[in-house]
Amino acid sequence: MRLTYPTAQQVCIAGSFNDWHPGATPMIRLNEGEWTKELVLPLGRYEYRFVVDGQWADDPAARELIPNPFGTANAVVEVRLPATESVSDRKRP
Repeated sequence: MRLTYPTAQQVCIAGSFNDWHPGATPMIRLNEGEWTKELVLPLGRYEYRFVVDGQWADDPAARELIPNPFGTANAVVEVRLPATESVSDRKRP
């Protein structure tokens, strides 16, 4: 995930994948205010928001939004198998 927020001192991601804990998943600051975080999640659909310097923030790049009970919207990300891979193609441990 990526976010551009040049004035931020800290950016985290909170969502259904980490029980909405605002500081549980900090992002890494790159240059010029770019923040990034690679998440490894099981297949499924997840809602999330960014937390910028302690304040909840939208993902301007989100392709799907779902209203939440706080009058804002959660971004949605769906983790799927690559189009060329099926469940039967996956290697078993």
